[in-house]
Amino acid sequence: MRNSAPLSFSSLHLLLFGLTFFAVKSVQADDPYRFFTWTVTSGDIWPLGVKQQGILINGQFPGPQIEAVTNDNLIINVFNKLNEPFLISWNGIQQRRNSYEDGVLGTTCPIPPGGNFTYILQVKDQIGTYYYFPSLAFHKAAGGFGGIRVLSRPGIPVPFPPPAADYTLLIGDWFKANHTDMRWMLDNGRTFGLPDGLLINGRGWNGNTFNVDPGRTYRFRISNVGLTTSLNIRFQGHMLKLVEVEGSHSIQSMYSSLDVHLGQSYSVLVTMDQPGFDYSIVVSTRFTSTVLTTTAVLHYSNSGGKAPGPLPGGPTIQIDWSLNQARSVRWNLTASGPRPNPQGSYHYGLVPTTRTIRLANSAPVINGKQRYAVNSVSFMQADTPLKLADYYKISGIFSVGSLPDNPTFGGAYLQTSVMGANYRDYVEIVFENYEDSVQSWHIDGYMFWVVGMDGGQWSSASRNNYNLRDAIARYTVQVYPKSWTAIYMALDNVGMWNIRSENWVRQYLGQQFYFRVYTPSTSWRDEYPIPRNALLCGRAAGRRTRPL
Repeated sequence: MRNSAPLSFSSLHLLLFGLTFFAVKSVQADDPYRFFTWTVTSGDIWPLGVKQQGILINGQFPGPQIEAVTNDNLIINVFNKLNEPFLISWNGIQQRRNSYEDGVLGTTCPIPPGGNFTYILQVKDQIGTYYYFPSLAFHKAAGGFGGIRVLSRPGIPVPFPPPAADYTLLIGDWFKANHTDMRWMLDNGRTFGLPDGLLINGRGWNGNTFNVDPGRTYRFRISNVGLTTSLNIRFQGHMLKLVEVEGSHSIQSMYSSLDVHLGQSYSVLVTMDQPGFDYSIVVSTRFTSTVLTTTAVLHYSNSGGKAPGPLPGGPTIQIDWSLNQARSVRWNLTASGPRPNPQGSYHYGLVPTTRTIRLANSAPVINGKQRYAVNSVSFMQADTPLKLADYYKISGIFSVGSLPDNPTFGGAYLQTSVMGANYRDYVEIVFENYEDSVQSWHIDGYMFWVVGMDGGQWSSASRNNYNLRDAIARYTVQVYPKSWTAIYMALDNVGMWNIRSENWVRQYLGQQFYFRVYTPSTSWRDEYPIPRNALLCGRAAGRRTRPL
């Protein structure tokens, strides 16, 4: 029987809130809740002085910062006011036992125009620096991204004193073309040249000022949210003390500048130990034929004006420089992570691996159009999220095992590629790059240990030089040209997880696949059931989730 009068907005909001709260309370009780309401709209932005159609969250570009503490539950109600479907993903947030909320097209239905969806996330056993971004339809080229900070719980020791302030730097390349035009180019087999410029927190040259006091130390959380380009960052006249890498406390090494590859995040401490001036924070491109640069202002409270001297130069095309720096980034074994026990209490190097997976990227032309591939398979999106197809046992959408464990070096082809794996396996993954450009790989749902990287071709003998003691644990890793990178990863998170290039052109054109980590168990201790409020689309449309 249909009600004769609709619910008022306030009544409907309370009802939805109650249902959402009940849904998360039954699963993630006793940890704090933080509630967010976001409205996604299009609007004019001028990041490089040219008007573009940007994607705004609550009218902001970049979007609002998320502040959280380990184990917090984040309830984020997103209203899509765009004229096309929209999805948000959460770079580095592991979505423990809950890949339904990952916000990529293989796990989550897009929010339709005029619709809304409430993400129910938990930053379970995580600390550190992350970011969110729009994962659908090349929207990332228009904005819609923002920072995420996850602080340690009270009483959990942090291996450095509290900073005077905590700043976020979202750095990235930028194109003046609208994202719709860029998407049309990619769909028609065309790619882009160099970006038009670089941004820091959505603004160009000297568009941001960070106020500091002499003698004090500040934390800067740096994330490369760009589309195609590795970057280097440096602070004029100041050294950078690295303290955190994507949720792991690092050995506190000092650097004059830091390479930040696509999708990566770092935290550095910078002490204001110079005379009182305005200094430049400089960001420039790496491994590009033309070096692009942008700056922000580091303003001392006792500033006497612009600091004398030229801007500090940085590395440009030097690969060995970057490789050596990457090898110097190590795990702090004695520091506590999200729990009181030291990070090094897990001896990852003593656990025998159960499987080796070798993944080689390539750039084939398929059906006359530029594509990108993994082990000769260029990913093709399905009409239904793979996680929903798996849950409802809908046949004909994907096949587990459709991506081989090793490079074939054969002719490339299109496929909705899914690799299967068993829960609690411990795998070695080797990323092999036979191309002339730096690759950046991300794995959703996991962190992993970067046990080795080197030039040339990987072989079993390469294991003799693995770091099995204090390799950094992170979620995004670079692979240098004509080189390889090896990782160890414990498969402790059941679900359907996206493994992708963080070069957004390559990702869009097929350099990605899904990793199905499976257990026959139906216990909530292993995987949460489908969310009650899950959107259903494609061949899952019209089915039921769970009773409200």
